[in-house]
Amino acid sequence: MKIKNVFLKNKLILAPMAGVTDSVYRKICYDFGAAFTVTEMVSAKGLFYDSNATAELLAPSNTHPEAAQIFGSCPETMAQQLKNPVFDAFDVIDINMGCPARKIISNGEGSALMKDLPLAKEIVSACVESTDKPVTVKIRAGWDSVYADKFAFGLEEAGASAITVHGRTTTQGYSGKASLDVIKAVKENVSIPVIGNGDVSGGVSCEKMLSFTGCDAVMIGRAAQGRPWIFAEILAFLQCESFSLSHQEKLDVALKHGLDLIDAKGEHTAMLQMRKHIAWYTHGMKNAASIRNGIMNIKTKEEFISLIEYLRSLD
Repeated sequence: MKIKNVFLKNKLILAPMAGVTDSVYRKICYDFGAAFTVTEMVSAKGLFYDSNATAELLAPSNTHPEAAQIFGSCPETMAQQLKNPVFDAFDVIDINMGCPARKIISNGEGSALMKDLPLAKEIVSACVESTDKPVTVKIRAGWDSVYADKFAFGLEEAGASAITVHGRTTTQGYSGKASLDVIKAVKENVSIPVIGNGDVSGGVSCEKMLSFTGCDAVMIGRAAQGRPWIFAEILAFLQCESFSLSHQEKLDVALKHGLDLIDAKGEHTAMLQMRKHIAWYTHGMKNAASIRNGIMNIKTKEEFISLIEYLRSLD
């Protein structure tokens, strides 16, 4: 697959997820086969006001290709911020027009832009003119009804190089099932690459999305939480092969994740953030429920390593 002049080695993409897809986790998923990763979304307004916290979200994983995702509602501000050297490390700029979080849409950002195609087109056009990198956009099926096909066509006219479609409306949030029909309609209505997103949890659902919609690639989000090897599993399935990790090998991944996070962010921050990751890594493991309280109390590297060793003993 190709997005303008950027080539992807396969059809699997890691979705941007706030508080999850930092540079460390993106690198882990890339090593397991994700062809393309996207940062947590960053606020153009936050960058404008020189927010260090916002800039930290754009720490590169030094894997390629990699996209930086930006959101906002002011075309001029977004275009201006793309000149920030922090974007130099990335291959693609992705604009978020799909986030349904209340605090985002209440500011007219994220998927609120799906209620204003002229403004959405203006944002895309301004960003395309501001950078020589491909500009892609992530959208939803619509706001409270389905019209992603027409919306995507407008974004293509504005210069978008690819469209990612989450098959739910904003009002649906993450409830119900993502519609493959929506993704198929977008694919049939634009000439640029279309990336399908929503409810892909393994090889069967990925193959179904690809074959039914004709989409060019599949973006995987929540199913990759605590399961970065999902990309290797799906690639093996699509090639009629098998892939699996043992209990001990999964814990090796979790251990490396935590240690790399300490190197990147320091012990205190890393251990706070690893709590949710360990809960995801241990989901479904024998006796995992009994250690939930212990996970939430981890504060130091030593406590983290001790927990991993305890989990090893449960095999």
